[in-house]
Amino acid sequence: MRRSEFLQALAAGVLTLSLSPLRLEALAADRKPLRFGILTDAHYADRTPSGSRHYADSIAKVREAVAEFRRAKVDFVIELGDWKDTTQLSEAEPTLRFLDTIERELQAYGGPVYHVLGNHDMDCLTKAEFLAHTANAGRARGKAFYSFAVRGVRCIILDANYNEDFSPYERGNFDWRKAYIPGEQIEWLDAELAKHSGEPTLIFLHQMLDSFSDISKDLCVGNASEVVAVLERHRQVVAVFQGHHHPGHYSQREGIHYLTLPGMIEQAAPANAYAVVEMSADRITVEGFKACPDRVMQRKR
Repeated sequence: MRRSEFLQALAAGVLTLSLSPLRLEALAADRKPLRFGILTDAHYADRTPSGSRHYADSIAKVREAVAEFRRAKVDFVIELGDWKDTTQLSEAEPTLRFLDTIERELQAYGGPVYHVLGNHDMDCLTKAEFLAHTANAGRARGKAFYSFAVRGVRCIILDANYNEDFSPYERGNFDWRKAYIPGEQIEWLDAELAKHSGEPTLIFLHQMLDSFSDISKDLCVGNASEVVAVLERHRQVVAVFQGHHHPGHYSQREGIHYLTLPGMIEQAAPANAYAVVEMSADRITVEGFKACPDRVMQRKR
């Protein structure tokens, strides 16, 4: 070893020795926690209101949420499905215009954006058409289910938009009360969790997985128990974020939190519903806006 290399190695060793365990813990504690913006069920369409659903108002609502996400300097933004709606006649061409319009509002965030597929996203479109008119960040682009990591946290997005025979939702060929996740996707989920066992993990999907709770089974994934069994086998799973049920819902089992966010579509603007979520070492803090309540979920696993 040359003298210069020896001195460099010695300097590196001295530096390593100078970092006590307490200092290493302090450095870990200094790491910025994960923060993300989240919303669901915008159902945007340029059509007149129907009951409590104010389709056209979702433009202003998403714009408001994006402005807050910018102020909060979140790491990414995710919407949990039913991103757009359709015309009363369920026509594909104007529906694609609705989708393009609301997508521009979300992409104005300027950072990473992710989508979850909801049943209304395929009411008169194919999955391929929906994905071609939306833009997930990075390697998730064009995918209906996928995984990514930010600040040491693994995020896994699932697609439950399949019929009981596991044919995909396409152009309204489904009953919204019957949603399933195919075996191949469940196997992928299991493998993904095993591969990233050292990373705290969040799950995102549209329909609900907590069929064990007091919620109507019509709102839940038909084979949710299979998926939940996989999640409970992997101790790093912290929480599941869901949409679909516009009033919102919460349950907990085996240390996993299941949080259903309220739907943005409900009531005329300035009513709204969205949240900024922060995940720290010991808790998940949900800062809710308008109809979305605040919540603190302790990490117990």
